[in-house]
Amino acid sequence: MTTPPKVRRENDARPGPVVLDEISKQIIEQLQGDGRKPYAAIGKAVGLSEAAVRQRVQRLLDAGVMQIVAVTDPLILGFPRQAMIGIKCEGDLEIVADELSAIPEIDYVVLTAGSLDIMVEVVCESDQHLLEILGKIRAIPTVRATETFVYLKLHKQTYSWGTR
Repeated sequence: MTTPPKVRRENDARPGPVVLDEISKQIIEQLQGDGRKPYAAIGKAVGLSEAAVRQRVQRLLDAGVMQIVAVTDPLILGFPRQAMIGIKCEGDLEIVADELSAIPEIDYVVLTAGSLDIMVEVVCESDQHLLEILGKIRAIPTVRATETFVYLKLHKQTYSWGTR
């Protein structure tokens, strides 16, 4: 499956980490369970009024701490082929990452340490579609090699790291 759509890069101008109190963490956990849960129900669960929950949620959204998004299942929508592609390249990795980010089928781009420079995630209609995307990636001038990791089965996917 895919990651939420809004991407932040390390060099984005923003303040240091936001420290969450227990109530904000509980609100986030409630929304992670059901992003459409009414503020009144969240308020009841965390001990606040509906208005107070609404204000806290808005502050969390404005601060970029969280997003409320719909996450789809690619298999149900006709995208049976998912893969992570490791990329070795030379030169400025940010330039390559920008070019990769412009490819619509790539929904996740991360610069890495180790034997691979960049990892991307793709969701495809078929193996032929995956092959076409690999061609686009390999056409980037400073890409030297790719390694494709085809997903056979999604065993676990959560978005709950934000409140640990």
